[in-house]
Amino acid sequence: MIEENDLNIKGYEEAYALYEKVLASKNKYNLYKEIRPIANLKHMLETSVELYGDRVAFWQKFNKGEDYTPIKYNETLRDVNALGTALINRGMRNKKIAVIGENSYFWAISYLAVACGTGVVVPLDKELSAQELEQLVVKAGVSCVLLSPKYREIFGDMLKRKVGSLEFLVDVRADMSSGDVYALKELISEGKTLLDKGDRRYLDAEIDPEALGVLLFTSGTTGVAKGVMLSHRNLCSEIMLSPLLIKYTKEDIFFSVLPLHHTYECTCAFLVSIYRGSSIGYCEGLKYIQKNLKELQPTIFCGVPLIFDSLYNAIMKTARKQGREAILRRVMKASHVTNRVGLDLSKMLLGKVREIFGGRMRLLVSGGAPIRPEIIKFFNDLGFIMIQGYGLTECAPLAAANPTEKRYNRYDSVGRLLDQLEVKVIDKNREGVGEICIKGPNVMIGYYEDPEETAKCIVDGWFHTGDLGYVDRQKYIYITGRKKNVIITANGKNVYPEELENYLDSSLFIAESMVWAKNDERGNDMTIVATIKPDMEEIRNYLGDEADDPETIKALLQSEVDRINKPQPLFKKIGKVIIKTGDFDKTTAHKIKRFTESNKEGAE
Repeated sequence: MIEENDLNIKGYEEAYALYEKVLASKNKYNLYKEIRPIANLKHMLETSVELYGDRVAFWQKFNKGEDYTPIKYNETLRDVNALGTALINRGMRNKKIAVIGENSYFWAISYLAVACGTGVVVPLDKELSAQELEQLVVKAGVSCVLLSPKYREIFGDMLKRKVGSLEFLVDVRADMSSGDVYALKELISEGKTLLDKGDRRYLDAEIDPEALGVLLFTSGTTGVAKGVMLSHRNLCSEIMLSPLLIKYTKEDIFFSVLPLHHTYECTCAFLVSIYRGSSIGYCEGLKYIQKNLKELQPTIFCGVPLIFDSLYNAIMKTARKQGREAILRRVMKASHVTNRVGLDLSKMLLGKVREIFGGRMRLLVSGGAPIRPEIIKFFNDLGFIMIQGYGLTECAPLAAANPTEKRYNRYDSVGRLLDQLEVKVIDKNREGVGEICIKGPNVMIGYYEDPEETAKCIVDGWFHTGDLGYVDRQKYIYITGRKKNVIITANGKNVYPEELENYLDSSLFIAESMVWAKNDERGNDMTIVATIKPDMEEIRNYLGDEADDPETIKALLQSEVDRINKPQPLFKKIGKVIIKTGDFDKTTAHKIKRFTESNKEGAE
């Protein structure tokens, strides 16, 4: 039922129409329909405070060595309203405001204060160089940056040189303001005073749900940053639709590790958590993961394949060293069988392993890249629910996810299409593989100040993802690789590097790999090449003293490649191996840069 007050909110009727479509849908994969219509992020936050005001929204350590401090929903709204009011008072209405820094309550309220009534929020990648950050500040026309102390010198220098449209900075940790660098706590105090005096400029600010609300810069493996323009409608449709497949409750605690400037963590953990009345606990850093898991005892962990691969390897290596690998596998096999008949023995049989995750972990979500099916099976057999999803920044980001009901969880699929979205596959080859295209309310407005690239990627409302794959009758999506990465052999066959890399990376002796094609000098003959970074710890355990001999290591890795090559057709076989002793050059999202020459180099 539409409330009269809600009708005054621009875009609410459209949000309610989406809500009604979901309720009327006979889609059996809409497993959890406890959703509500939201017109924009401000409406989401305010309605969540009405529903969950006295519940904990965030768990934050304000100083090293302290315990986690709980921050409630109603406290959060007060801080957001005060900060937004102060920013408007400083002339920031309808301007672009950047946020940069470590995951924290400060980052969260900075993002919300801008998005919920001030202007356009521009989350910046904290791993970028000073030069790259300056380019983005100029390109986006940023007027203000809310930052953690680590970045004060970089942006202070820009401010001094009067770079672009930059007017002032806000240090989220400072005790006092200094010149054109304001302290966040002082701005919040200023905003509260203005609110007490009846200032309603922020509270009454109208948000256009179709207009630019968030500007995100993506850095792909080519290194070219594109500005993705997302509206409140894009984000709110995602926030409403994803909980239909994935079970979230107000009792859940999200463990926040992935950088918040990535839309995966920002939408699927941060914003969805607020919508569902859950809480978020911030990890102090990668070296504190195990300690913080024990302290917070979270229930949901959103990660990328690299993290889950590392956890899998750590568990198996420990079991191997203790001579308990065979026992662990037998127990997991038993757990897999009992789970199928509804009897979960994992807490009893695998309790010590589960304690690593804090003891209460329920759901592991993998995104950002496809993950090997055996990793998902491994964690499900440990007694967790592990799923993977699929999305892109341009889709805000989620397009598909595996349901949290285990009977619908397909380990080899990146997920089922979200309700109210459409998918099609174009330019199919003989195997039925083509480019995945997505259409729906989550698809971005376009690329910032790049109408030509926008027109290439969005055709008649369909976003061309650049991902190759296929879709089955139940609308589960299967990804085979990236369109720009596919290797086309001389006889017209397609080789997907990601497929071969998955096989290679499943080897005990291979840490990482990159598959590419090398032409001969005349360009007539093509060889499939694998650049491999060995897992030296496993190799030393296996070879002993012989691990110091490069030729022995090469022979071992070649035998692994031969094993992988054996079932492959001739055109897919890896013809050459290059051993890389150093690290691969990667993006800030930890993806290997495929077109960087240094990533192809090593010992042949």
